[in-house]
Amino acid sequence: MIRRLILVLAVLVGAWLAACLFLFVWPRADAPPDRADAVVVLSGDRNVRLDPGVRLVERGVAPVLVVSGALQDPRWLKARQLCRRGRVAEAKVICFEPVPFSTRGEARAIGRLAREHGWHRVVIVTSTFHVSRARILVRRCYRGSLWTVGTPTTWWRLPEEWAFETGKLAVQLTAERGC
Repeated sequence: MIRRLILVLAVLVGAWLAACLFLFVWPRADAPPDRADAVVVLSGDRNVRLDPGVRLVERGVAPVLVVSGALQDPRWLKARQLCRRGRVAEAKVICFEPVPFSTRGEARAIGRLAREHGWHRVVIVTSTFHVSRARILVRRCYRGSLWTVGTPTTWWRLPEEWAFETGKLAVQLTAERGC
């Protein structure tokens, strides 16, 4: 009986690890398009998400850089500075505070901003472990073309991120299915 229980547990853990690799390590990420209406940097891992978004607008991918949650984090100095300045390279900078302060709140804000500004092509920049869930949530609130760009996370944080993302993804696929 104990062997059978251990075998079942090992199979479940193995299946979860395989799902984590598929969803959080090697998700379907997109190469950014040549042109988009906006590049949106989601809040969270401020040390790795903002710079790739800035590089995209500096390359001319979009005329607008959108930053989520910069004012909520007083340590995110670079984002706060961009928000105050309102420009980076030739691009306009728009900053917003999601309500609620969550990926779901960000998705709602992206949908609202897209409608207000007439955006039909949006690039989302987030951590690689977050790409799958962010895509699902933004798709629920935004109807235009969407690309997701994942940025790396420090390897020692991955098990914690996988555990949190598994729970959050389960909630989004079952209990919270709307925008």
